[in-house]
Amino acid sequence: MTEEQKPPIGQPGTSGASGESREPGQGDTNRPASEGLVAAKQADYPLENELRAGDDAARREQRERKARMAGGGAAAGSGPVGAAGWERDVLERVLTASLREQRAARRWRIFFRFVGLGLLALVVVALFDFKGDGVSTSGRHTAMVTLEGEIAAGTPASAESINASLQAAFADANAAGVILKINSPGGSPVQAGIISDEIHRLRGLYPSKPFHVVIEEICASGGYYVAAAADNIYVNKASIVGSIGVLMDGFGFTGLMNKLGVERRLYTSGANKGMLDPFSPQVPRQKAYAEEMLKEIHAQFIGVVKEGRGDRLKDDPELFSGLFWSGERSIELGLADALGTADSVARDVLKAEDIVDYTIKENIAERVAKRFGAAVGTAAMKTMLWSTRMQGMH
Repeated sequence: MTEEQKPPIGQPGTSGASGESREPGQGDTNRPASEGLVAAKQADYPLENELRAGDDAARREQRERKARMAGGGAAAGSGPVGAAGWERDVLERVLTASLREQRAARRWRIFFRFVGLGLLALVVVALFDFKGDGVSTSGRHTAMVTLEGEIAAGTPASAESINASLQAAFADANAAGVILKINSPGGSPVQAGIISDEIHRLRGLYPSKPFHVVIEEICASGGYYVAAAADNIYVNKASIVGSIGVLMDGFGFTGLMNKLGVERRLYTSGANKGMLDPFSPQVPRQKAYAEEMLKEIHAQFIGVVKEGRGDRLKDDPELFSGLFWSGERSIELGLADALGTADSVARDVLKAEDIVDYTIKENIAERVAKRFGAAVGTAAMKTMLWSTRMQGMH
């Protein structure tokens, strides 16, 4: 219908919003003229209402999008708006999970750092001795020094370590007496002799201070060399005591070398420089010399034992033959005096039940330093030998 064909609004024959014909003045006496115009316009243009509704929806979606971007977070609806809300929820979950993982990783890092610091603190405490050099004591007590293991230079049972411990024990005015607790199979006669001499010196400096030896598992050879300097020796009935003798051992491979066709080539500047070489035949004269030297050291050992034990030793031909006996049998032979322990001697003999250990213990730092020094020395020696060889080649 064209503009010319449209009848005047409000005239008879016009269609209202419901599509019915109305006579002038019927049912619209109180309706405003503008409302009538809108109704007539909607009737004549049916697509305009749909376009307007689409524009309203687009504007509403734009407002909701702006609100979400601003943090308002409008409620998700249906259609495109609901889809955008679902994507936002998934993104929030992913970000939340990522944050949780980061927090957990940070907590574990902090935990492991604290564990590492704790381990470092333990290492520092183990490496460095924060205690003083001396033993702080108060009141009357029994001083004790422990000699354990092989008696040899560079070990905890070396003369240097044991003598320093004994000096501190004897020098303490509060010490009622000194106990040397021994658990050693022996070792170097030189180190044992140095310890024995120092004990005699300290007993001369402190004549009123008793000195006793307590044997635990074993006190043989060089261990008994040291024990003989005590006032009294106390043992357990099952302890191993004795082995008063000297030995020198080695191997001989000449028979095996002959079978294998191996020839030993040894060049020396002295007739006895290769003495006791395990790859060379044994020379009778050198063997006799070694045995004579062992007899001399054995005689020294016997002299020390007789000086220390005196008339308590029984006249037994096997006493200095290198045999060893149980603690109970050693008492019968006069090698020991009675059964006892460090606690019982402190309590019943010295009458000072409190025991203070004066043994100087080597800490880990000193051990590491010594090994490092030995390794450096070995490396330096190898370097010097290598340099000498290189110079000789040139």
